[in-house]
Amino acid sequence: MVKVALLVRLEAKPGKVAEVEDFLRGGLQRVQEEPDTTAWFALRMGPTTFGIFDAFANDLGLQAHMAGKVAEELMERADELLSELPQIERIEVLAAKLPQTEQADEL
Repeated sequence: MVKVALLVRLEAKPGKVAEVEDFLRGGLQRVQEEPDTTAWFALRMGPTTFGIFDAFANDLGLQAHMAGKVAEELMERADELLSELPQIERIEVLAAKLPQTEQADEL
């Protein structure tokens, strides 16, 4: 069950839209290595506006993600790719519908 999430808003610099999109698409592979990240979405919200939504069972998972590869690379490349620092909001999840895992189906 997810209890906490992050919503990260990213505004691409002029001429960097494709690079931001590529960075986000590539992030999926790195996030799949994070067992405590329950859900992760890379979003396009407008012509130059992107986002990341990710959800976790608890704050430990959230903290592990914030110390992970995608967050590290994003902060390293923020000056190059983004017109402003990422806007990061911590969100409390009140309810969620997620796909059932095979393990849950066996219970």
